[in-house]
Amino acid sequence: MFSKGQYSGRSLRGETLAPWGRWSKHLRDWVSPRRRQLLANPYARFESAEDVTIAAEAGITIDANRATVDDWLRLPGLSIHQARSLVELSQSGLQFYCLEDLAAALSLPLQALRLWEPVLRFYHYDAQSCVQPVLINPNHATVEQLSQVAGIDLYLARQIVQQRQAFGPYQSFAHFHQRLRLPTTLASQLMYALRF
Repeated sequence: MFSKGQYSGRSLRGETLAPWGRWSKHLRDWVSPRRRQLLANPYARFESAEDVTIAAEAGITIDANRATVDDWLRLPGLSIHQARSLVELSQSGLQFYCLEDLAAALSLPLQALRLWEPVLRFYHYDAQSCVQPVLINPNHATVEQLSQVAGIDLYLARQIVQQRQAFGPYQSFAHFHQRLRLPTTLASQLMYALRF
């Protein structure tokens, strides 16, 4: 059936081997217990440089300018006081642009932080992107307040107030949308500016 040199699925002893048999050992070696553990729980704390490398290979990253205390505490060698300090700095508006900024903020030598480099990302945000928009409640807002919302002109602001006075408060955004018969594009824009 097989010519000399072809794979027959049998070893010299007559045992049947699966075609992938010899590669399964390499696969088991590659997927070490620690690697499996980190891949199963992407929020686990990294204990070593190897853990950081595994996380980076798996695509796990930490945004230095949006990281929480829990995010920072995943990094090996970082104390809770240092993590809180970094979060306070970023919440106050300070942005980290590189690893050197973190070293300066923590008063640590740069070499001490090189271990974290594979998972850290330094995305930049403008000042307005960090500010939460003020949401307007159309059940209490005046015509003037409503007309300041992007997408609501003076005519629509008056219509919102008139509908509210004539038929009572809006129960939800869906109810608001239905009563005013808003175009879908406008409704999708106002959905993020109004609260009920």
